[in-house]
Amino acid sequence: MGHRVLVVDDDPTVSDVVRRYLEQAGCEVQLAADGAAGLAAIAAQRPDLVVLDLMMPGIDGLEVCRRIRRQLPDLPVIMLTALGEEADRVLGLEVGADDYVTKPFSPRELVLRIRSVLRRTAAPAAQPAAPAKLTDATLIVDTARRTATMAGVPLSLTGREFDLLIFFMRYPGRAWSRDDLLDKVWGWQFGDQSTVTVHVRRLREKIEHDPADPRRIRTVWGVGYRYDPLDEETGQ
Repeated sequence: MGHRVLVVDDDPTVSDVVRRYLEQAGCEVQLAADGAAGLAAIAAQRPDLVVLDLMMPGIDGLEVCRRIRRQLPDLPVIMLTALGEEADRVLGLEVGADDYVTKPFSPRELVLRIRSVLRRTAAPAAQPAAPAKLTDATLIVDTARRTATMAGVPLSLTGREFDLLIFFMRYPGRAWSRDDLLDKVWGWQFGDQSTVTVHVRRLREKIEHDPADPRRIRTVWGVGYRYDPLDEETGQ
């Protein structure tokens, strides 16, 4: 893949296995044994993606992810969480993780998830026919530069939030199930639907005037979600 990946995990066995598989996939891998070391490594040389363990002594993965999002909202983060701890997975998504993989996990699956995230980040270069800019009233998305503004104010979106917004805006008025969105946006043939639910909630908080009464990303009961552009004159 030719990317720099930072693995932050206090378990040396897990870190070593992940490192070997990623190096076989062509990645340059850096290891950090705790949250503080991980943050220092990111500050010293920004990686292309971070694999981040949730449970670590000192600064845990949730706090590391929060700090990453404050400084580098578009840096992809994949969280490693304990098997069966749904609340932890949701928390990881809530603080801004792009994806998660549950322990124990297949290293091959992790490599595939990393490929998927990095491919989505570089997606505009692979889709030259798509419009470079998408607009909805005061919401303007530049797909080539991967930037979004609302009334001229930059929006702080994670990579997955940006991908989800682009997808919605390219298919206005069409209802999508959560499984559809996992397939089309995440590239997963199967997965936890709460991943979509959390990302939609986070995206609403950033593009809706009232996230509790959304006008753009509508819930279609029994189906999933639909994107309805605002009327430019009324904003409704």
